[in-house]
Amino acid sequence: MDNNKQAKDRLIFTLIAAALVVLDQVTKNIIVKNFEMYQQKDIIKGFFSFFYTRNTGSAFSFLADKAWGIYVLTAISFTMSILLYIVMLRAIKLKDRITAFAFMLFIAGAVGNLIDRALYKSVVDFIRFDFGSYTFPIFNVADICAVCATGLLIGILLFGKGRIETLMDSFEKKKETKSEEVADGV
Repeated sequence: MDNNKQAKDRLIFTLIAAALVVLDQVTKNIIVKNFEMYQQKDIIKGFFSFFYTRNTGSAFSFLADKAWGIYVLTAISFTMSILLYIVMLRAIKLKDRITAFAFMLFIAGAVGNLIDRALYKSVVDFIRFDFGSYTFPIFNVADICAVCATGLLIGILLFGKGRIETLMDSFEKKKETKSEEVADGV
């Protein structure tokens, strides 16, 4: 892939991630401005609703009861966002747009919830599904991005014919090349 094509793909994937983060933040802002905490608005009665709540933990409220949890989760989200961006750029360089797309979705999800943690010390959740007496954990657009990314990566791992291995090998080759350059005095 020539450098112009790579630059164009980097820009496109970055803009898509940014658009998803904006969508996440706009939908959360609409809920915060128009709903009281724990207010519910049925969309499909007994099945789908908007329900305003905040989560101080991570998925399924993990670490929600720990005062320090929000700081740990914020640091992890920030670090992972940077690492995922690097991996996405490498996938683009290897012409693997599907893997790059999966990592772009992870980035959008991580950054969307990172913004909430930084601003509110919690994450705004509002999408609720009920199945009879069971209520699925309430989530948001950023969570949808992360779950779709996970599903896509599972598919890539199962059916991608070595895509992830090729991606990881490219990091090893880059590391070896740098080590050789240092050894050669370059």
